[in-house]
Amino acid sequence: MKGTRWYTGVGALLLAASLSLGGALAQDFDPNATVNLATNADPTLNPWTSGAVVESNLINTIVFDQLVRYNKKDLSPAPGLATSWKVSADGLSWTFNLRKGVTWHDGKPFTADDVAFTFNDVVLNKKLGAQNAGNFSKVKSVEVVNPTTVRFVLSAPFSSLPYYLAYFAGILPKHALGGAENPLQVAGFNKKSPVGTGAFRVAEFVPGSYVRLVKYDKYWGGSPKVGSIVFKIVPDPNTQMAQVISGELDFVSVSNPALLAGVERNARLQVLRQSQNLYYFVALNQNDPRFRDVRVRQALLYALDRKAMIDSVVRGYGTIATGPIAPLQKVFYAKDVPQYEYNPKKAQELLRAAGWTPGPDGVLVKDGKPFEVDMPTGQFGYLVPATLLVQQYWKAVGVKANVNVMEWNAYIQKMFVNRQYEATLAWWSTPPTPDVTPYYASSAADKGNNIPNYKNPALDKLLEEGLKATKVQEQVLTYRRVQRLLAEQLPYLYLWYPDIISVRNEKLGGMAEINTATAFQHSAEWFVKR
Repeated sequence: MKGTRWYTGVGALLLAASLSLGGALAQDFDPNATVNLATNADPTLNPWTSGAVVESNLINTIVFDQLVRYNKKDLSPAPGLATSWKVSADGLSWTFNLRKGVTWHDGKPFTADDVAFTFNDVVLNKKLGAQNAGNFSKVKSVEVVNPTTVRFVLSAPFSSLPYYLAYFAGILPKHALGGAENPLQVAGFNKKSPVGTGAFRVAEFVPGSYVRLVKYDKYWGGSPKVGSIVFKIVPDPNTQMAQVISGELDFVSVSNPALLAGVERNARLQVLRQSQNLYYFVALNQNDPRFRDVRVRQALLYALDRKAMIDSVVRGYGTIATGPIAPLQKVFYAKDVPQYEYNPKKAQELLRAAGWTPGPDGVLVKDGKPFEVDMPTGQFGYLVPATLLVQQYWKAVGVKANVNVMEWNAYIQKMFVNRQYEATLAWWSTPPTPDVTPYYASSAADKGNNIPNYKNPALDKLLEEGLKATKVQEQVLTYRRVQRLLAEQLPYLYLWYPDIISVRNEKLGGMAEINTATAFQHSAEWFVKR
C-alpha cells in the first residue's frame, strides 16, 4: 500500500558531522572522563514502570534507546533504533525499518521481537499499568514483519505517533524480561542491572547515593566520547547548586532562579535558558463532585495571582499559561482564548453562584460541609513554595487547603499512581506536538495521564479530529478549538509556562542545547575538554 514517508535525515546528518568533528578534536578531550550529574531521588531503571518520572527519565533515555529521538535542530522526529518509517494511505498503520547490527548491553542482538514485546506485552497490557501507556491508546498491536521491520497497527489514525515514540519510550529486551510475570517489577533489572541498547550501560547502583554508567563501546552510534556518567542522588536543589559551583557536578537543572547569584560571576559555568513544551498546573480531582462544577474551577483560578506567583516563585522566568499547547509551538499556539486575570471578587461571586456561602470562621460551606481541600505536594523544585502560595490565595476567598509535604517518590505514588488527592500542583512536560490526547482524553482518566480524571465527550471528539487531520492547516483549526474549549472548561488550572534554566560546566561539550531531553538522547556526543 502506498504511504507517505515521515522522517527527516537532518538528525542523521548532524550526528555524522558531530562524529567527524569529534574525530578531529580527539586530542582535545579526555575519552576516559567522568561526567557528574544529579537526580533528586532513587531512579527506577525501566522507562515504563509506573511512577518512574523526573528522577528516572533522563537516566533511562541514556540507557534505553527509542525507535525515534528528537532532531537537535527543531525537535522533529529523527532516526533512533528505527532508520525510517512511513504511514499507510488510510492512516491505520505505520511501518518502521529498524537499524541493523544493534546489540543489547549483554551482547544479544536487538531485533523486531524486542519492539513487539515492549509494546504488545508491556505498554499495551492494561493489567500492568505501564507509565505513559496512554500515549499509545490508539495502537492495537505491533506486528513483526521481519527481524528488522515492525508495523504499528492502529485502531484510528494517529498522526503524532513518531513524536510520542521520541518521548521517553525506551525499548525493553525480550530475552531479559520476557519470562517475568510482570516485566515492570523485576527488582534485579529496575534497581540493579538493567539491559539497554543505549550509549551507556549501568555498572553500579548504590541506593541513596549514586548510579554509575559506563560507555558501551559497541554502541551503534559509535563509542561515546566520555568514559562514564555518574548520577548522584541529591534531593536538595540548594545542595545541587552548591556542588555545581564547587565543581562536584558538571550540569544541573535550576529549580530556583535565585540560586543563580553564585553562578553568574563564575567564569567556569554557563547558564542555559530554554523554552520547552511544559506547563505548571493545579489539578482538581474531578472524582470529587465539588470540582465537576466548572464555576468552581474557574473561581479557583480567578483567585490566583499568577503574575505574582511567577515573580515570586520563578523570579520572572515564565509567562502565564493559557492551556497545554505552549508558545514554543508557534504554528498551533492560540492566544485568543478565555483569560482569568487575578480577581478575588469574581472568584467569590462564582463560588456563591455554585452554592458556597461563608461559614462563621470564614471558610465557605455548602450542605453543612466546609470547603476543605486535601492538597499533597512533593519535595521537588517549585512545588512546595508554589503550593503554599495557592493555599494563601484560596484562603482569601474562603477555601481551606490542607497542604501535606511529602518525599518525592511517596508523593508520586499517592497522587499519580493511586489518585489519593483532591488538589495538587504539578507540571507536565510533553512532546512538541499539539496532540494532548494522553493527558485529556476520557479514556486516560483514573489510570492514565489524565491526572484530574476529567471526562468530556466533546473534547474527545475534537482530539480524534486532530489525529485524523493530515494537513497542517486542518490541524491548526482543530487544535485552536481544543484550546478554546480547555480554556473555558479548565480540566487543569493553568499556571505558567516556565523558562527552563540549566547550569553547565564550560568543560562539558557536545550537549544539544535545544532542550534537556534531546541533549540526553544524544549523550554519546558529550565530551569533556582536557
